[in-house]
Amino acid sequence: MVQGTFKRQVEVGRVVLLNNGKLAVIVDIVDHNRALIDGPTTGVSRQAYPFRRMVLTPLVLKKLPRNVGQTALKKALEKNDTVAAWNKTAWAKKLEQRTVRSNLTDFDRFKLAKLKNQRRFAVASAVASAKKQTA
Repeated sequence: MVQGTFKRQVEVGRVVLLNNGKLAVIVDIVDHNRALIDGPTTGVSRQAYPFRRMVLTPLVLKKLPRNVGQTALKKALEKNDTVAAWNKTAWAKKLEQRTVRSNLTDFDRFKLAKLKNQRRFAVASAVASAKKQTA
């Protein structure tokens, strides 16, 4: 089978990121617009959810049967350590960093600017001294 640039298929067991920022797993495909999702470990109840409100992640629970129950799904999620695998991805880290930055206070942003200024000064000093030694 030749596979192009499209890597993420809509399939049972695919871990999805919902628009509200929670993770869920596709349990069954309802039609071309919706899937039955469930997230027993992330607080998402079993519901039909439109594809336009979810993003497919690269994570998949292999050999998950259709319409699997909540307890079996929870065991499969814990066995594969899916939430931890998601938290290790660059995508999850970027989302976490975005929430951290949005929750900064004005004083925190000021301290951050001061620290960046100190780092910039130290790097510029080291580069200047390295240039002076080579010249």
